[in-house]
Amino acid sequence: MAEQQQFYLLLSNLMSPDNTVRKQSEETYDTIPGQTKITFLLQAIRDVSAAEEVKQMAAVLLRRLLSSSFEEVYPSLAIDMQTAIKTELLAGIQSEGSSNIRKKVCDIAAELARNLIDDDGNNQWPEILKFLFDSVNSQDVNLREAALHIFWCKKFHDKVISALLQTMEDQSNPRVQAHAAAALINFTEDCPKTLLIPYLDSLVQHLHVIMVAKLQELIQKGTKLVLEQVVTSIASVADTAEEKFVPYYDLFMPSLKHIVENAVQKELRLLRGKTIECISLIGLAVGKEKFIPDASAVMQLLLKTQTDFNDLEDDDPQISYMISAWARMCKILGKEFQQYLPVVMGPLMKTASIKPEVFVNLGDQQSFGIKTAGLEEKATACQMLVCYAKELKEGFVEYTEQVVKLMVPLLKFYFHDDILHETTITYIPYDLSMPLLLECARVRGPEYLSQMWHFMCDALIKSIGNEPDSDVLSEIMHSFAKCIELMGDGCLNNEHFEELGGILKGKLEEHFKNQEVRQAKRQDEDYDEQVEETLQEEDDNDVYILTKVSDILHSIFSSYREKVLPWFEQLLQLIVNLICPHRPWADRQWGLCIFDDVIEHCSPSSFKYAEYFLRPTMQSLCDTRPEVRQAAAYGIGVMAQFGGENYRPAFTEAVPLLVGVIQSPDSRAKENVNATENCISAVAKVMKYRPECVNVNEILPHWLSWLPLNEDKEEAVHTFSYLCDLIESNNPIVLGPDNTNLPKIFIIIADSVANESIKGEDGCSKRLANVIRQVQVSGGLWTQCVSVLNETQQKAIQDLLNKA
Repeated sequence: MAEQQQFYLLLSNLMSPDNTVRKQSEETYDTIPGQTKITFLLQAIRDVSAAEEVKQMAAVLLRRLLSSSFEEVYPSLAIDMQTAIKTELLAGIQSEGSSNIRKKVCDIAAELARNLIDDDGNNQWPEILKFLFDSVNSQDVNLREAALHIFWCKKFHDKVISALLQTMEDQSNPRVQAHAAAALINFTEDCPKTLLIPYLDSLVQHLHVIMVAKLQELIQKGTKLVLEQVVTSIASVADTAEEKFVPYYDLFMPSLKHIVENAVQKELRLLRGKTIECISLIGLAVGKEKFIPDASAVMQLLLKTQTDFNDLEDDDPQISYMISAWARMCKILGKEFQQYLPVVMGPLMKTASIKPEVFVNLGDQQSFGIKTAGLEEKATACQMLVCYAKELKEGFVEYTEQVVKLMVPLLKFYFHDDILHETTITYIPYDLSMPLLLECARVRGPEYLSQMWHFMCDALIKSIGNEPDSDVLSEIMHSFAKCIELMGDGCLNNEHFEELGGILKGKLEEHFKNQEVRQAKRQDEDYDEQVEETLQEEDDNDVYILTKVSDILHSIFSSYREKVLPWFEQLLQLIVNLICPHRPWADRQWGLCIFDDVIEHCSPSSFKYAEYFLRPTMQSLCDTRPEVRQAAAYGIGVMAQFGGENYRPAFTEAVPLLVGVIQSPDSRAKENVNATENCISAVAKVMKYRPECVNVNEILPHWLSWLPLNEDKEEAVHTFSYLCDLIESNNPIVLGPDNTNLPKIFIIIADSVANESIKGEDGCSKRLANVIRQVQVSGGLWTQCVSVLNETQQKAIQDLLNKA
């Protein structure tokens, strides 16, 4: 015990800021034998009483030891010690409460496993694969994450894929095969495409061999369990590989069509459904051009099933697979799918109209319940309706009214939290359905559009006030904001505004109250890291709802402009509270965004509120959080563009602050670049719209050196529009003496096209293309400009000339 405590002290000293203490500790650590190190490090990781930083350091050192000195240390350990290490690592992954430590233990397990599986696939730690297979199929989120984290550790996933495929080929154990196939499905679903591609050929060839063998087994013996899983594995691989699956398309499609055509017995319904899903996912992956020769035959197979749809039992698994497959076929075929709507819409509407069964048990203890069977299918069907509306647009108009009348009542359809936690019901897609349906309704003219909107509007507002689930609430709020943007000025009456104002005020007050409650919980004696994780999750949810409040206000300001300011004043003090210096950074970010909308859309009328936001905006330009800097910089830009004369004194102070942010050493770091580009755009807007407030000639050479903008595409358009103004007016500072700056301008334009900061359809693209064409006819100057461009830049210039 004393030795272990001394070791903990040593680990602490290894993290000491004092160089002398740290160096002495490193020397002491190096003298400890490898076997002893492993014992002490593992004990430290598994000790629930040890400080977290000690456990973290122990985990890092143990992984480093296994990585750098495996051959020197591990083989010399006694067999029971080796077994204990493996057992303790797996136990630690399952029981560790800290997600940070758990990931580090996963890293250790992956490093050990990598060393215990040789190049021929021989595995000296079979328990790790069983653990991975079990964990990736587990209901425990932490275990699933741990399994995937281990799986994707560098140099380990290839060995796991190899082991999975070997297990799947174990013909003597069908259940083990099915289990391995299920694990492969989970891995490939979460696998980044770039990691899957190197193993794609081997993976596909193995899956094809197994599918052919299992298809023969089905014909000869009637066994189907493994085949079902293999078909889903193929679908998952195709879904992840996307266009890279094209070379393997012809390997699978004939067999898959054969299954759908012939697997008509009742006991094969699930296999048939999964195969229908597989075909549609492969079609979506490879694209219309590759799929189109088979499209007609596949559609006929689906139509035949659809014709028999009324004969299917309500719990037939084919129904949900069919509904999803039709939606994928719609995405593949586009407008050509419209001809099939009369066939598919009936069963789809029937499924989307499923009502939950309410039951009451009247025994000694009365109970109330909701039967959730069919609700997953209902949600899926609603998602498919949204897909049709999105893909077909005006082609879906015949069904708009009945879908609206189906979807709007669903806004009142919600479960108590306890039920949601006990089920895996997919949410109804509120965030897209309403605005997409309005888009479809537009084809029939403004009167019909207005009728559809009035049917939706009251229900949307009431749902924002009543919806208890934050995920669903955020979708409804997003949907409502998009609808207002689409409908524009006049879409809300006085009663709507009154009700909405009260609801938004309540949401903001609740936001502040929840923050106070969380702060109080941090003072409780039970407060620990797990509590903090929960509180952080609650905070993230609250901030997300705040972003949706901002979305709704944005849509209202952009539609109603200064006319809505009297209504806004009931929320004013709450928004002002958001931007107080002591508030969390996310509050300040979104508070500034709301005031940015006031400035942008209410023009000079916004200045009456400048006393509340002008000073916080200036201070926020130098905030430590890039999100806050970005919101503040955008605000300066719209002040210059839309704010009017009263804002003029602000720019004298703002521009040096903006320049300071742009010129800071880490301004182009990934986390800072969007804020920096907003600052560059804000400087451009001040020079363009308020040139009398700054020394334009002094700033322009610096501004030109900051271009191009590559990340913020919207601000890039504003910036290049100003650059076009300067070039077209032959600005001597921008063009330089004898046009010496033109090669630099060509590089800026080329890089912007290559990064898609400017596109052919943008107005400034045509203007920039005209600049290039004017230089083209000037002989030597053209040669000089093109000579500084690399191959990618030259291609970008040619693309711009071809498209603009």
